[in-house]
Amino acid sequence: MSMLRMNSVKEETGHRSHASIYMAIKKGLFTQPVPIGERSVGWPDYEVSAINRARIAGQTDEQIKALVNRLHAQRTALVQA
Repeated sequence: MSMLRMNSVKEETGHRSHASIYMAIKKGLFTQPVPIGERSVGWPDYEVSAINRARIAGQTDEQIKALVNRLHAQRTALVQA
């Protein structure tokens, strides 16, 4: 697993700005970033890929919100394991 920084996330998803990614997060359509430093964040590559695959498959916003919730739950489970 690798951590993708903002520029890589924008490249992978097609988002053009930081604001569009943070708006998707606010709407529940993208996972929360993970702090990776004092002033930096990233996203696990597998989460970005999963969301991209769901979009390509034509899933609805509600289905993607459910996916985002599952991805967040997996993060929690990894930490607790």
